[in-house]
Amino acid sequence: MKHFVEDDGVNVFRLPTSWQFLINNDKEVSDTFDPTNAGRYDQFMKACLATGAYCMIDVHNFARFNGGIVGQGGPSDDMFVAIWAALAKMYADEPKVVFEITNEPHDLDLKTWAATCQKVVNGIRNAGAKTQMILLPGTNFDSAATLISTGSADALLAITNPDGSTDGLYLDIHKYLDNNNSGQNGECTTNNIGNFTMLATYLRQKKRQGLISETGASSEPSCMTDFCAQNAFINENDDVYIGYVSWAAGQFDETYVLSLTPTLQPDGSYKDNTLFSECVLAPYQKAGGAKGKALPSNTAAQPSSASKTTQTKASTSSKPSATAATSPSSSNSDTGSDAGAKGGSLAATTTTSASTSASTNAASVGRAVHVVKNLAVAAVVGAALL
Repeated sequence: MKHFVEDDGVNVFRLPTSWQFLINNDKEVSDTFDPTNAGRYDQFMKACLATGAYCMIDVHNFARFNGGIVGQGGPSDDMFVAIWAALAKMYADEPKVVFEITNEPHDLDLKTWAATCQKVVNGIRNAGAKTQMILLPGTNFDSAATLISTGSADALLAITNPDGSTDGLYLDIHKYLDNNNSGQNGECTTNNIGNFTMLATYLRQKKRQGLISETGASSEPSCMTDFCAQNAFINENDDVYIGYVSWAAGQFDETYVLSLTPTLQPDGSYKDNTLFSECVLAPYQKAGGAKGKALPSNTAAQPSSASKTTQTKASTSSKPSATAATSPSSSNSDTGSDAGAKGGSLAATTTTSASTSASTNAASVGRAVHVVKNLAVAAVVGAALL
């Protein structure tokens, strides 16, 4: 993390964990933290915060515990809220902690899920975390392509803080570039500009903002073109996209298809790979990075002449920051294994695999680095956000 912050100027890290890990039980659900495992995650968080970066808590459970959907036949809303209230209480005095309610919900009742998220927001705020950013994830794996059409965006943006405001509440957004949006395939088949154009227009109309908390690509030639174009476009539209996070570095080794893991040099320094340098970091740096900027306002500013969502190709004059996601010990399924419920947006099949046992599925062994736009400190794995 120090390399990404000090050498690259990134400003946010995504630190996934799992519900199973926090309670040290992958069989029976509970809302009581295991002191040892929760303590290990806390050490990881504190190491992140010590860099000066924003540090995102991601309960990487797909709105589930061992297949049971939260509030929809699985764990109760009250149990899920209790988990988040405990986390919020731990970091109530840390303004740079970001709360991502869960990773990629899918195949659930949207209205019921939005009601669950409202309860979580209330729980986080009432636990003392009054001003920190909270990311609101939609159904269909939080895909930028379907947040509007599924009704997720409307349902989530209706969520408020207990005082009725929407300060600090942002739409959570994910999107990959391969043919099935899974992040498992090497070839990129889209630059996603069409999807991000549509969503940017929607956010401007609603006067709201979102954060792309997970995206990624391989180092194949098609991705060097498309991923760079996507991230340049996101930077251009920094009035509505406050940042982006790229998957993955850290626990993922250099052979992983989406690897952004830097290489350790003989002198002890780290060298970033070309994908990270050119497609994650460079667009952010060309845009000026996030240094010296104020925190996001959560209200979309009037778009400047440089923020035109009608364009068909990305400019390099945008201002978002870029980041790289590092793999968490949590995995691609809510059970804590590497099964990959979605088809693999987070599957680290070529890296050290996470155990299905909560006792060994340590969230502290991996990390996800991201860039957050308009943040005062640039500390992301890759590039700074918009």
